[in-house]
Amino acid sequence: MQKIKVLIADDHTIVRMGLTALLETENDIEIVGQAKNGAEAVAEVLRCAPDVVILDLMMPKMDGVTATSEIHAKSPNARIIILTTFGTSDGIAHALKNGASGAVLKTAEDTELVTAIRTVANGGEYLSTDIRHQLANDPPIPDLTPRQMEILRSMTQGLTNKDIAKQLGIRQDGVNLHVNAILQKIGAANRTEAVAIALRKHLLKI
Repeated sequence: MQKIKVLIADDHTIVRMGLTALLETENDIEIVGQAKNGAEAVAEVLRCAPDVVILDLMMPKMDGVTATSEIHAKSPNARIIILTTFGTSDGIAHALKNGASGAVLKTAEDTELVTAIRTVANGGEYLSTDIRHQLANDPPIPDLTPRQMEILRSMTQGLTNKDIAKQLGIRQDGVNLHVNAILQKIGAANRTEAVAIALRKHLLKI
């Protein structure tokens, strides 16, 4: 029987050890590598060519969304499962968009992760029920343009549209249009609400 080769990427040693101990009890799964950050995960995928990568979203050096994109580009045959805690849906949605084949909560039953691994290894997709509900109840925000992200950052500093125009060297009516577009994309009624939503969804850090 050909075993499913699995790479585990998580910045917490105890999580990697626990997952390794759990998965090594399965006759059809083999742990071929571990990584403690996103950059290391990409390197390990190229080194050991796993069938499935279990990838944490929040990791140092390179986050899970970026690592997903890198792995999918450099090793398209590797299937990726996002393993995450409850949070916002945006990170999960972006990882799925960038090439992940599944997502499971860290609080899920042991058997659910095993099922997810077997499902994606066979070419399928797997989203846990809780994550499906999370994506439905907290829809991800459409991607903001680089200019819109600049303006959103300026909004967190309490700058007026006139101040932002002067700071970025653009016309105020252009800033007005961008602010309106940001509010529409984020689903906010005003600037204050837009900043609050952006911070809650980790679009910005202050």
